[in-house]
Formats: sequence, C-alpha cells, structure tokens
Amino acid sequence: MEIQERDRLLTEAMDIHGDYLLRVVYAIVKERAKAEDIVQEVFIQYYIHIDKFEHRSSVKTYLYRIAINQCHNLFKSWHYRKLELSHQVVQILVSFQNTEEQVIHEESSEELKRLIERLPLKYKEVIWLYYYAELTVLEVGDVLGCSVNTVKTRLTRGRRLLKGILKEENGG
Repeated sequence: MEIQERDRLLTEAMDIHGDYLLRVVYAIVKERAKAEDIVQEVFIQYYIHIDKFEHRSSVKTYLYRIAINQCHNLFKSWHYRKLELSHQVVQILVSFQNTEEQVIHEESSEELKRLIERLPLKYKEVIWLYYYAELTVLEVGDVLGCSVNTVKTRLTRGRRLLKGILKEENGG
C-alpha cells in the first residue's frame, strides 16, 4: 500500500473515530493525559499494521480492540500498578472525610501508602480496578483474566488484609 493511501486511511480513521476512542479510553483510565497517550498509541499501531487489517470487522471495532488492549497493558504494567494504586487508594479514603480529617490524613498519607504497599499485588490490583478505575467485577475479571468469583474473593480478602494491617500498625 502506498504511503499516500496509508496516510489517507489514518486521517480518515482519526477524524471519524478519534473523539469516540478518547471518550472510551478516558472512561476506563479516568485520566485525560493517559487517555490521550493511549489513543495516540492506538493510531500509531493502526498505521503500522494497516496492511494487516483484513476488514473482517469495521475499522471502529478494530481500533476499539487496540484501545482496550492498550488500556489493559497500562493496568498490567508494574509502574502503573505501583504508583497509581497507592495514590488512588489514598484519594478514596479521604473523599468522605471532613476538612479537619483531611488535614490529619494528609500528615499520615505517606504512612498509609506504606501500609497499602504491604498488600499482596493480587489484592492491590483488584482494589484499584474496582474502586478507583470504577470497573465492574466482571470487567475486573476480564482485565485480570480471572473469574468473577475470584475478583469478589480478592476484594473481600484485600479489604480484610488492609484492615488487619491498619489495626496492627495502630497497636490493635
């Protein structure tokens, strides 16, 4: 395929599907900058593999699948899980507290991050995806490649472990 044709197909795909993909990815990752990066990567992958696209599905479906895979790759990356999970857990724990409690919490947020890091990875992943990425139990199972029951069990055990760690640290 000639470069002009590839460029035309890419431009057409970006014009038609760019906003849609950005909305879908943003709904999953909940962060505009990361969503934009992922959509950019989707179009790069589309351009690179445009010759291999067999038209068994629509371009929209093809781009959507690439986008979802890129989101999954982000969620599975060590860097993302380590940094984002700690930050997101802290944010949700303070979201329902009053201002005075928030000030107290800010002083101890580093300690809380350390406690959360003590959770086994499989529990940190499930807690983040369910509470902070706001995925359903079914979606968490799809992302992690496990059953709904496994997700529910890990959520329950993760919450229980976090409570135990907090009690242990507070001398309880």
